[in-house]
Amino acid sequence: MTRRINLLSDEFRANPYPGYAELRRNRPVTQVEPAGLWAISRYEDVAFVLNTPQSFSPEGLRTVWEPAWLGYNPLAHATVMLEGAAAYPRQAWLKQALGPSALQQLEPRIRQFANALADELLPQKHTDFIASFALPLPALVLGELLGVDAADCRQLKNGSDDFACVLPKVPSDDALRIRNTVTHLTQFLEQHLEQERTAPPAEGLRGLLRAELQAGTMSLREGVELWTFLLVTGLETTVPLLANALLLLAGQPELLAQLRADRSLLPAFLEELLRYDPPTHGILRTALEPVTLSGVTVPEGAVVLALTASAGRDERHYAEPDRFILHREQPTPPVDWGHPTCPVASLANVQARVGLEALLARFEGFAALPADLSWNKALTVRGPHALPLALTPAGDGATSSAWVGSP
Repeated sequence: MTRRINLLSDEFRANPYPGYAELRRNRPVTQVEPAGLWAISRYEDVAFVLNTPQSFSPEGLRTVWEPAWLGYNPLAHATVMLEGAAAYPRQAWLKQALGPSALQQLEPRIRQFANALADELLPQKHTDFIASFALPLPALVLGELLGVDAADCRQLKNGSDDFACVLPKVPSDDALRIRNTVTHLTQFLEQHLEQERTAPPAEGLRGLLRAELQAGTMSLREGVELWTFLLVTGLETTVPLLANALLLLAGQPELLAQLRADRSLLPAFLEELLRYDPPTHGILRTALEPVTLSGVTVPEGAVVLALTASAGRDERHYAEPDRFILHREQPTPPVDWGHPTCPVASLANVQARVGLEALLARFEGFAALPADLSWNKALTVRGPHALPLALTPAGDGATSSAWVGSP
């Protein structure tokens, strides 16, 4: 009997891409650890799972994220609310709140935050990029969008990690902490949204929520679930996206120089990064009926993990998939892979682009310092807990020593 791959082992998390390649070659549809999930690794199969809701339901999220040992999890309810059969009103609401027009209006404020954070880095020779830039930027942006103090958003990052690491089986070492996290964040947001109920009208995302709470078209519980979703996904997408970008640029100084010379290339850079080393590695679904993929039948009721990060490296779909090619000719999949909560991903992309513009204007080199990076233990997102970097300010005349450590 072939031993199941453990997607959350330290070795696999450090660089999952060779493991994904092995799955695509030999076990494209197979059960993996943790919890015997069915992993789907090839591009066409992943696309089928995510674009066939009549066969694969988002209820898989609740199955995994609201296990008996945890109890009520607002993130599970919010995600199903945004992806389920009756999701259209909330999808439309979210797209109004974070659509292109809203993001265009928000961009100058994001730029102010990014420039201020980059200026704070200028006198520093070394930094933990996560703590000094990748986390503070979305914390400041989300704080303003949601009416939550940015300091609270920073503290909630550990909480968002806990939400992302919920598993069906009891994690004996972490269960009490995770339960406390869920309880604390739920209570925190209940108190916050109670105040929003009586607050005066406002603009933007916060104003839309206030109006619904005051009109009674959104319950307090629904508001807590939606705000949990925005906080957790907003942090868990932007932080690793920025970290992955800096890891890649630290290992490819020629690419860094190219982007510094022409920052209009940043959208193409981020598009290829989302294929090559994305923050989101998988999306959960439940099989509503037996479905055969790549010659293997997934049974009815199985919880499926569509490995979008593996699909982005599928040699059947991409030439030289393990190379970062800035001007790649093949179309890349949408950021959301058919995922209707894409406005949050769009917000992450704007923050990453604006953040990189601020950094490229001030620094000509980034070098990843020798360190054993530790990675989060989440099924759906992957990112380092810390990222030590050496910084070379623009105009110093120094040359950063590149460390080729990106996967």
